[in-house]
Amino acid sequence: MKKTILQIALLIIAVFLAYLIYESVMRPVRFNKERNLRTELVIQGLKDIRSAQIAYRSIHQRYTKSFDTLIAFVRTGEIPVVKMVPDPTDTTFTRSIRDTIGYIPVKDSLFANRPGYNLDNLRYIPSSSKEVYKMDAGQIERSKVMVNVFEAYALNQQFLKGLDPQLVNNYNDLLESTQRFPGIRVGSMEEATLDGNWE
Repeated sequence: MKKTILQIALLIIAVFLAYLIYESVMRPVRFNKERNLRTELVIQGLKDIRSAQIAYRSIHQRYTKSFDTLIAFVRTGEIPVVKMVPDPTDTTFTRSIRDTIGYIPVKDSLFANRPGYNLDNLRYIPSSSKEVYKMDAGQIERSKVMVNVFEAYALNQQFLKGLDPQLVNNYNDLLESTQRFPGIRVGSMEEATLDGNWE
């Protein structure tokens, strides 16, 4: 009887230890899978912001730091459709004339392939309980020329909220040790670039 109880107890302990080993392996696997999914959503959001900022700049010759302004522009703004035709008075065929032949709504230009896209969500970081992307815009001097710049980003702590805090901290520590930005960012307030740090 004692031998049977001891065998059952050892079996329970073995199963429990096997579960702990399995969990220690699967915990980071699940974290990485969810982190990758959330990262892709944030990147798509930043690409949308970049596209909207580029359209805004094409009309206003600058970027905006206000999501309200950017969303209103995408909702109601129009982009000219320009046709380039050769200048009939130019015998060298090197000059052309830009002819505006119409206008298309910005939202149709940017989000036509995403029916039902809610423009109000442009400002919100996915998986973050409605936290807003940080965004700034302005000018910097490069080679004695003022250049328009903008930056938008989401910190890992924002879009990885709700995941294992220890694994989030480990991930941030890894980025910090390699001197990388602890989040996902597009553009820069220090360099004239529209690239994202994922590219």
